[in-house]
Amino acid sequence: MTASLLLAAVEQGEPSRLVTNLALLVVAGFVGYAVISKVPNTLHTPLMSGTNAIHGVVILGGLILLAGSADLGVVTSVILFVALLFGAINVVGGFVVTDRMLEMFKAKPAPPPKDDEAEGAGS
Repeated sequence: MTASLLLAAVEQGEPSRLVTNLALLVVAGFVGYAVISKVPNTLHTPLMSGTNAIHGVVILGGLILLAGSADLGVVTSVILFVALLFGAINVVGGFVVTDRMLEMFKAKPAPPPKDDEAEGAGS
């Protein structure tokens, strides 16, 4: 089905919005893969937690679309809601990963003295 739509769009002489959007999606996928594959392992977690937090902009845009357009249609509204749900999960996950990373750098509290050492020191 998608191939026939692409073929029909190419035969018309001018690229449709569908073809343009699909081309942008493919190019973005290749660029994203090329960028992420070059990140060293030590920087991968901080980079991903930061980009997940930035995903909040996507949530804001989705909320504006969902609230501002009454004529989106049922299917589009459902897809938009699912995208908002996944975006919210991504943002929360980014903050959880960041919190776990910051916990690694906190000083550990000193262990409490054992009862045997406390009694021996007082005698």
